[in-house]
Amino acid sequence: MGSAALSAALWLWLLWAGSEAGGGCSGRCCQGRDVACVSEGWQDRVGYGICYCDAACRRAGDCCSDHGQACPALPCVVGEWSHWSGCAEQCQPHLRVRRRYVQQEPLNGGEPCPALEEKAACLDYLTYKGEDCGHEHVPAFIVTSEYSKGRTQRAASSPWPSDKEAGYCVEFRTESLSQHCAVETRPHARWMQYLRAGHTVCVACQPPAMNRDTHRCSGDGHNADGGKMLHWEAVGNSQCQGTWKKIRQLEHCSCPLVHSFIFT
Repeated sequence: MGSAALSAALWLWLLWAGSEAGGGCSGRCCQGRDVACVSEGWQDRVGYGICYCDAACRRAGDCCSDHGQACPALPCVVGEWSHWSGCAEQCQPHLRVRRRYVQQEPLNGGEPCPALEEKAACLDYLTYKGEDCGHEHVPAFIVTSEYSKGRTQRAASSPWPSDKEAGYCVEFRTESLSQHCAVETRPHARWMQYLRAGHTVCVACQPPAMNRDTHRCSGDGHNADGGKMLHWEAVGNSQCQGTWKKIRQLEHCSCPLVHSFIFT
């Protein structure tokens, strides 16, 4: 190796050693785009010079070479969902809520936090004093069958005998529905977008929607012939409503998930 090449190599080594000693991101990490989080060292794409130690440098491509080790990206960490709250109002269609909380905020450009709150439509049939109510509603109030899991947990402590908890299923042919169903975009109500006129839907009748005396759900079309027009309303959006005709009653529901509902 010639003397000129040797001198150049030595100069680069000294420069690198100096940058490792005094440069880099150690102790300089910060959030967002912050031009104060600057150092002098090596960049993977540019070489030696000014580089950054903020979270945005990953997107900008101007991080110091040791950024990944000195400032590792840590995702948001959240806890488990809480239990569903009770209905906000008794005996009227309303909403229940569950929440989870942030245990670790995202750092250095890590994955942001997911949704911390979920809402679901509900209709309670007991007042705060334990009195039965709500069964006087004329239309069939429905909600997606995805919410039946929370109902099963609540029913576990109910006074219903176990042989009555199975309930039954009613098939309907949807005849009409309002335009407010198709434009619903709220997370807890997106299931309404899949309602369509002419489709066969399954609606399960289960406790606590099932009346303890009659063992039936309000609006299930009991004793109605196939030609009678019945009314339904989606819990969570009173403007999403329509009509259907009863096809038959079954022991179990077997419709696709998007066409499966429960009486509330």
